[in-house]
Amino acid sequence: MRSPARYSRSSPAGQRAPAAPTQPAAPKRRRWPAPSDPRLLWSAIGLLALALLLAVALLLAQAPRKLTQDDIDAAVLKTLETNPLPSAAAAAYGQIAPSVVRVTSYVAGPSGRNEVEHGVGTGVVIVDKGIILTNLHVVQGAETIRLVFADGLETTASIKSVQPENDLAVLQAHRIPDDLIAATMRSTHDLQSGDQVLAVGFPFGIGPSASAGVVSGLKRSFRSPDGGHQIGNLIQFDAAANPGNSGGPLVTMDGQVVGIVTAILNPGQQRTFIGIGFAVPIESAALAVGMHPF
Repeated sequence: MRSPARYSRSSPAGQRAPAAPTQPAAPKRRRWPAPSDPRLLWSAIGLLALALLLAVALLLAQAPRKLTQDDIDAAVLKTLETNPLPSAAAAAYGQIAPSVVRVTSYVAGPSGRNEVEHGVGTGVVIVDKGIILTNLHVVQGAETIRLVFADGLETTASIKSVQPENDLAVLQAHRIPDDLIAATMRSTHDLQSGDQVLAVGFPFGIGPSASAGVVSGLKRSFRSPDGGHQIGNLIQFDAAANPGNSGGPLVTMDGQVVGIVTAILNPGQQRTFIGIGFAVPIESAALAVGMHPF
């Protein structure tokens, strides 16, 4: 018996069966590995916390450190070593200098046309509206009074009032600087012999000049060289004063006015300083202006 024919599934000779269509491969998805061990998670948290602490520490290190009293003391000491403070006399002069005025009085010359210098002295501004204290003998009998302020402004002035018993005159300046500064006055009730003082003025027209000394005594009396006039309750001092200092301020080391220089003792006729000067207490000077004497 014949066996049934068998047919091959291959293509006929010389021919290939068509290839089956291929499907494009699906893209691979990237997956983070799941933390299989909790210790890894806690380690990551610890590292983040450490990084945060380091960042905070850096910020605190850059913040300014709070100053202590020791820091302040060290800074002050270094400043004093590198920039010495001015002397007490220099500080007092700097305080009073803007209020010191040169006072010159004039009278008519022999021909009646030209003015002749009659006296040179000093004044001190006590009210910033141009009220100035000086000695009466500096301006008495003058036909013209001229002032020179600390900033160089020149102007004329008139006598507002006088106090002959204390050789004081109050002047009113006709023009004043824009930034005129009045001196600070201080009561003499606690002034003592030995206290340091400074006399500021224009001795022999030179100045403003400063001379330092001490209070030599209180409640002194002085009689004018002609013997006709005596002034009492004066401050005696030994800071150098000469003609031209008259009317200038006598100040303490804080620059406050305690008196108006009015006279120097001259046993001879030299008219030079021998170590004894006198000043009218500022209380008397304040009364001459009509101000309350403290």
